[in-house]
Amino acid sequence: MTVQDPNVVATSGAESAPDSARTGRVVRSVEYPADGVTVIAATGEIDMLTAPELRADVLGRLDSDRTLVLDLSGVSFLGSAGLAVLVEASQHAKRRGTAFRVVAVERAVIRPLAATGLGEVFSVYGSVAEALAADGASSAG
Repeated sequence: MTVQDPNVVATSGAESAPDSARTGRVVRSVEYPADGVTVIAATGEIDMLTAPELRADVLGRLDSDRTLVLDLSGVSFLGSAGLAVLVEASQHAKRRGTAFRVVAVERAVIRPLAATGLGEVFSVYGSVAEALAADGASSAG
């Protein structure tokens, strides 16, 4: 097994793939379907390299909203660093009185949530519409 330092970038050969392909970069989009409601959709891999940027985005928005939905339906890998972000966000939301909801449909997300018991810790939904409808957070359904 070969382990490559993520800070070292090869300049030739098969290892010289662009950074986004090599690191499995997580991409986020943000929507505001109603006043005080934010939906952050993440796609890609959430691992020790990408979790810090997701953490900063999620925690920064928890302070200003009543409801935050984190849509992980496009996530292909959820590692322990990503699980830690979810736990921290859930705790932060409880302290702030913010509803924190997670959308999980892919096995790559559902399995780690189930294996760790975290699916019982915070609200997990099968779609963004279900998460928004949980308490009438969406004015347009």
